[in-house]
Amino acid sequence: MTVASEQHGLEAPMPNATVGLDPAEVAKLRAARRERVGRWLLPVVILALSVVLWDRVCVWNEIPHYIVPRPGLVLEALIADWPILSVALLNTLKITFGALFIATVGGLALAVLFTQSKWIEISFFPFAVILQVTPIIAIAPLIFIYVDSVQAGLLICAWIVAFFPVLSNTTLGLNSADHNLRSLFALYGATRWQTLRYLRLPAAMPYFLGGLRIAGGLSLIGAIVAEFVAGSAGSGSGLANQILEASYRLNMPRMFAALLLISVTGILIFLVMNLISHLLLRSWHESALKREH
Repeated sequence: MTVASEQHGLEAPMPNATVGLDPAEVAKLRAARRERVGRWLLPVVILALSVVLWDRVCVWNEIPHYIVPRPGLVLEALIADWPILSVALLNTLKITFGALFIATVGGLALAVLFTQSKWIEISFFPFAVILQVTPIIAIAPLIFIYVDSVQAGLLICAWIVAFFPVLSNTTLGLNSADHNLRSLFALYGATRWQTLRYLRLPAAMPYFLGGLRIAGGLSLIGAIVAEFVAGSAGSGSGLANQILEASYRLNMPRMFAALLLISVTGILIFLVMNLISHLLLRSWHESALKREH
């Protein structure tokens, strides 16, 4: 700001970020800005239009609330029944994150073991495939027959669903380390564990995080399916039991509110997993590096 501008009460103009840039660069910046805004704005607009259409269809066709409730009734039920739904949500989250933690630790440890011994992989990997391809809805009743604790049965069911993506993706990543680099490590006399720590584990990180993103959603699905099969009620019941109870009583607003909580929980788990993946990979991996178009 100059002395003359100070005397006349004038402010110096703010610098423009696009001043001095090539027109093509300015166009790229604007396109990137529109993309960032659109990435969040468009889904929100579509969601809002869907809710409005849902409400109008219920009004135009005079659909009773015990068949399809209007969005306002669902929101009212969510607020009114929050003390019940929040406890159920907490119980479901305990099973979900407990199964995800066990699947992550167990899948990572077993994948490392597979890479250290081909015979162990040949011996045990087919059984992991069998667990993956067998529908959990079919084996869940057997689990609840043989396991005394309902909570332990729910945890086992959710773990079975979430375990294989972590195991298979991590195993693939550990085996995908560059063979030339592995030969270089061997040439310099690196031990097996040094190769694992400094080469194979970093190479497997994107694969592991990809499996973790899949397992996050599957653990929630496994917990809900297991709760449906168990049909447990009481203080330890989850959102699936609230859906069943609401359907028996034709309390559709509460049922839709429980479904909404499940959907929002799944979205939040996915976003958190994406954030973790971005934070761990953004500084070095090709999938997370920003590139100029």
